[in-house]
Amino acid sequence: MFGVPVRVDASMLLLTTVVTVLYADLARRQLAVGVLGEWLVGLGFAVSLLGSVLLHELGHALTARHHGIGVRGITLELLGGYTELDRDAPGPGVELRVSLAGPAVSAVLGAAAVAATIALPAGTLAGQLALQLAVCNVVIAVFNSLPGLPLDGGRALRAVVWALTRDRHRGTEVAGWVGRALALATVGLLVLLVLRRAIAPLALPLVLLVVAALWRGAGQSIRVARINRRLPLVDLARLARPVFPVPSGTPLAEAQRRRAETAVGGAALAVVDAAGRPVALVDPARADAVPADRRPWLAVDAVSRDLAGLPALPVGADGEHVLETVRTHPGAQYVVTAGEDVVGVLHLADLAQLLEPKRKTNT
Repeated sequence: MFGVPVRVDASMLLLTTVVTVLYADLARRQLAVGVLGEWLVGLGFAVSLLGSVLLHELGHALTARHHGIGVRGITLELLGGYTELDRDAPGPGVELRVSLAGPAVSAVLGAAAVAATIALPAGTLAGQLALQLAVCNVVIAVFNSLPGLPLDGGRALRAVVWALTRDRHRGTEVAGWVGRALALATVGLLVLLVLRRAIAPLALPLVLLVVAALWRGAGQSIRVARINRRLPLVDLARLARPVFPVPSGTPLAEAQRRRAETAVGGAALAVVDAAGRPVALVDPARADAVPADRRPWLAVDAVSRDLAGLPALPVGADGEHVLETVRTHPGAQYVVTAGEDVVGVLHLADLAQLLEPKRKTNT
């Protein structure tokens, strides 16, 4: 829509089913529309919810595009939807406008639907459909405006803290912790509603999924902020492991013995051709999986990967470039180059240890 790719996740089928069943029961009690009619009303609300979420996300997408930020697409899923942008907002003002655009669209739609609900006769199908649109848009606007990540209100809070402190990462951490507090508060509210029998049993799993998504999303935001804060520490010249060359056909045990005898025991084993040019890297995981008694009889080539198949990083790449390469080309090893020369190998475990020193990693 408007040039923005829209994807609908299969999990939306579950949301559609739950919402249809809940609102079919509501229609059965409030409208005399027959069995088929009540199911159509329930399905109508599900479609209204889907359309409302889509318009909400389009608000984000079109506002971001207006400020020169590319939009990769919109995805609708079980817990609502999200808009994927190709880069972060350049400043807190843009971040605030993009984050509030979605709730603003939902608020306008909700206000129009409320007006229609008041104008239409009560107890009619048209009135019920207008009420459906009013409820779903008001709920979407209010819920997403709560000031905690990963909600839109959390992004707005991040923008405010960013503007006050000149530190985007601090804004993300503050909004992330508020998001976790909101998740806990939602659990408390849910317990109260259950004790008072004020929530439908079928809606309980969906609400719990929303709470879990809030907690997970807030935690992920805090983690990303801490990682981004340490990105300036990334220096490939120091972080990359040196290369220890061994000729093609060298037994794995012999290659490991030669490396162990040098002062660079943690060096990456590189297979070189007759001219001494690196052509492959020994995969540490595959090498470790070979039984010790077989290593004298297995050539390093059997547990190596061609250099052409490994992502490369220039030795002068900054932290953001390195992290983007890791995201787009997941792997355990990355070739570090200076021009056409291989000068080292970056192990993902070494990068993770630098960016998250308190997190346990496998070497």
